[in-house]
Amino acid sequence: MSNASDFNNIIDQFLVRRLINSQFPQWTDLEISPVEPGGWDNRTFRLGKHMTARLPSAAGYAAQVEKEQYWLPKLASHLTLPIPTPLAVGKPGFGYPWHWSVYSWINGETAAIERIADLSEFAADLAGFLNELYQIDVEDGLAPGTHNFFRGGSVSVYDAETRQAIAHLQGKIDTAAAIAIWEEALNATWTGRPVWMHGDISWGNLLVNNGKLSAVIDFGSSAVGDPACDLAIAWTLFKGESRAVFRSKLNLDKATWARGRGWTIWKALIVMAGLSGTNPLEVENSRRVLEEVIADYQQSA
Repeated sequence: MSNASDFNNIIDQFLVRRLINSQFPQWTDLEISPVEPGGWDNRTFRLGKHMTARLPSAAGYAAQVEKEQYWLPKLASHLTLPIPTPLAVGKPGFGYPWHWSVYSWINGETAAIERIADLSEFAADLAGFLNELYQIDVEDGLAPGTHNFFRGGSVSVYDAETRQAIAHLQGKIDTAAAIAIWEEALNATWTGRPVWMHGDISWGNLLVNNGKLSAVIDFGSSAVGDPACDLAIAWTLFKGESRAVFRSKLNLDKATWARGRGWTIWKALIVMAGLSGTNPLEVENSRRVLEEVIADYQQSA
């Protein structure tokens, strides 16, 4: 059992129950149920009414436990919106090899488009959250690396993979536009100061209550670095007016937006090319995202 899919298969309610009973006997009477969508990097389970248990699904995600346990309380004091509150650290056991976390439960639903009352207002609120995050003192903060798959570092780390995907998709997409966007991202030198960035701002990591942004979760990809990777949601969720609002509320330069497009098409291209699995729904979503990025790029040229 060496990859994420293997451990996703064994991480179930029975395992979580055994871990809880052996390590946290004060919670043995609490009901355990899976949270859907359960995620891929981690599997999350409801623990009673007020907590969650979150277990990394592969070795590459295990380092995120210590990072979140240490940094989330420090970040939370500077943020208006709720973020997860670590309550306890679990140990390996019963064949499960990594540390895991217990967090407070945050009420809300993931930010699927149909749950958002006003997309432009949502975009403004999200930009406000990111502006707060980017102002937090970065002293002693973690630099990008393998612990977060280099989010916040240079997008060039994925140059070979991106070019492989473009070659694979020759004749199926506008490869000339994809190459132009990618090379612009590579050449858009980052000259700003390092900031705390989330690393995976996506609809599944944003919660809504009554149609409004109510919390931000899953800081496993966070680090101190370039905020460009946080901009992908401008094309994965926003469009038109909401994208314009999101952009206007963030004090980021043209080069950062160019790098943001690079991070966005990297992910879209590798999914479409089958380099990260073959989920047909994800492939279609990635095609739509790529088309949004290309159209936006051409309009801004």
